[in-house]
Amino acid sequence: MHNFDYQTPTRLIFGKGVIEKLPEVMKQFGKKVLLTYGGGSIKKIGLYDEVIKLLSDFEIFELPGIQPNPKYDPSVLNGVKICKENDIDVILAVGGGSVLDCSKAIATGAKYDKDPWDLITYKAFATDSIPIVDIITLAATGSEYDCGGVISRTDTNDKIGYMDRHNFPVVSFLDPTYTFTVSKKQTAAGCADAISHIMEQYFCEDSNMLNDGFMEAAIKSLMINTKKCLDNPEDYEARAEMMLACTYGCNGIYSLGNSKSGWPLHGMEHALSAYYDITHGEGLAILIPRWMNHVLSEKTVDRIIKYGINVFNLDPNREKLDIAEDTIDLTFKFFESIGIPMYLRQVGIDEKRIYEMAEHVQEWEKLDNAWAPLSVDDIAEIFKASL
Repeated sequence: MHNFDYQTPTRLIFGKGVIEKLPEVMKQFGKKVLLTYGGGSIKKIGLYDEVIKLLSDFEIFELPGIQPNPKYDPSVLNGVKICKENDIDVILAVGGGSVLDCSKAIATGAKYDKDPWDLITYKAFATDSIPIVDIITLAATGSEYDCGGVISRTDTNDKIGYMDRHNFPVVSFLDPTYTFTVSKKQTAAGCADAISHIMEQYFCEDSNMLNDGFMEAAIKSLMINTKKCLDNPEDYEARAEMMLACTYGCNGIYSLGNSKSGWPLHGMEHALSAYYDITHGEGLAILIPRWMNHVLSEKTVDRIIKYGINVFNLDPNREKLDIAEDTIDLTFKFFESIGIPMYLRQVGIDEKRIYEMAEHVQEWEKLDNAWAPLSVDDIAEIFKASL
């Protein structure tokens, strides 16, 4: 087991009706609140009105319209401007991971005197941030329990994932009932996103029995409970278990002591959604089986079949290659069974910019250092196989 230094400072408040604690939580940080949210779903489900009522004693400024694959311009820049001009004390992010990721960039950017893009690209490092509280309405990214975020810059086709210890939310409210109205498309995409987070940590050089069991159980839980959520959107237990599995996804708890993997799936998908603005979870689901097939080798086969045996209950007494191929096929069929389009052409991507995207991936992500190293040509071949 590898050495590690681990801390998760975020307070999780989980369950039905926990939002009643919001005023008590928020008053610790001040009276001036920047409320960030997306396209209006929180208004449709009544959550917006509930938040405004609970925070009647606070001064609220709003940043609506944050998009999936949150944009540096206008959302991050507008949020930074509001914070600086109004001396905001605390940010309240209400929505899914995109709203929270955007809010994280705002929180550090508002305490930085130069271009906030410097922080996102590690040209500079934050020394302070505005506290963030969040109310999550979509089980997917795990941003509510980590210090990372992903921001898109459309003028340069960049989609950058970055981490900064200042970006841990101080408190995250997780009420599974707020996910009851999430569409089937977004429920499925959230599942794929969470499974990919686990896979990025599972497929590594060195691991241990404890972490492997944790991750294998999490993937099985997501596969079973996502189907329950699709069949009955108001199945509280299924929504709750799915939400918690997603929450654990990116804060490192699944892989403490493991070696690094390079996160190649996210590196590749960030290019797809930067260039074409597709749904992140769908892009990941499309790539996962093609990546597994491409990297299948004597080095990787044992890890792939371990996943197949323990997640899909495959017979271990068969030829290794047969187990590995069945594992990849069953992974594809699972994503297909929950309604995800499994070909890039189905989400509007053709072969025209494959090599351009592949070169962009390698420029930012350095996937030649991944668990299964990928060159520009390898990345392009995975994109082609996904068409």
